[in-house]
Amino acid sequence: MKKILITGGAGFIGSHTCLNLIECGYEIISLDSYINSSEDVFIRIKDICKLNGLNPNLIKNIKGDIRDLNLLRSIFENSSNSESKIEAVVHFAGLKAVKESENNPLEYWDVNFGGTLNLINIMKSFNCRKLVFSSSATIYGEPKNLPISEESEIKPINPYGNTKATIEKFLLDIYKSAPNDWNIINLRYFNPVGAHNSGLIGENPKGIPNNLFPYICKVASGEIKNLKIFGNDWPTKDGTGVRDYIHIEDLAEGHKKALNLLFKKDVNFLSINLGNGLGVSVLEMIEKFEKVNNCKIKKVFESRREGDVASTYADIKLAEKVMGWKPKKTLSDICRDGWNWQKKNK
Repeated sequence: MKKILITGGAGFIGSHTCLNLIECGYEIISLDSYINSSEDVFIRIKDICKLNGLNPNLIKNIKGDIRDLNLLRSIFENSSNSESKIEAVVHFAGLKAVKESENNPLEYWDVNFGGTLNLINIMKSFNCRKLVFSSSATIYGEPKNLPISEESEIKPINPYGNTKATIEKFLLDIYKSAPNDWNIINLRYFNPVGAHNSGLIGENPKGIPNNLFPYICKVASGEIKNLKIFGNDWPTKDGTGVRDYIHIEDLAEGHKKALNLLFKKDVNFLSINLGNGLGVSVLEMIEKFEKVNNCKIKKVFESRREGDVASTYADIKLAEKVMGWKPKKTLSDICRDGWNWQKKNK
């Protein structure tokens, strides 16, 4: 049984990935500061494990910050002194709100890059050289051509995207310094949405959501009066922004596939898009949500937000070629599962 450290394991993507890896028999250590998440998610994960006949003791959660070098060292030391050592890391921990990054870039560089620097230092010290890094399609900025492939220009337009792009460059330098030792996969994903089909875990942003789908759910539940749509004059099919929405369970599966690939053979250094491969506009998403869940979303149009782009969606052929991964969930599944989570957790 392989032991994996997951940084940011209590977050939206991290929690679903923890569950997916437990289902495959991995032993998980989650490290999370709970700044944008809750420790309660692990109770939910263990409940799902029990319902599905899985071992809930395959996950251990630790509260802490990846900027705490001593804590990271102690986690690896304790693992080395146990029956099994940490063999790989899935690195989610970081801040991710575009607008917040523009208002407070210092914190974003400190947490995102500084935390990664700490992590790599400790991984090297303990000869743990397999890493799956949670990158982002934000690094592509305003794409010149669609769909976006892994060969597209890296040109982020906000501090959050800058941190992700710089971390990728840093990881490439680390790999080049010892190419026979390091195996690193950067997963560049687009817009994770939906929730686990049980309705027990899902996205629960604190305050007003920054992203469209949780915003729709909050409006549908009555917690927020109107959905604000930022711009109806974009050069798209209906004037609203077009994005690539991927079901969270498909995304978690992508991380499992990446991890499995690291253990099956030396992959050296790879960057892989994870998305649905389809562009969906804001209005199309609202219409689908209303139809699937038989409800009405009140909406208002506002001016464009600085830092937004008109359209972005992924070319996902490489993920299927090298990992055997492709999304299975539909937009209807996304709307149904996301609303199911919201209804059960108002």
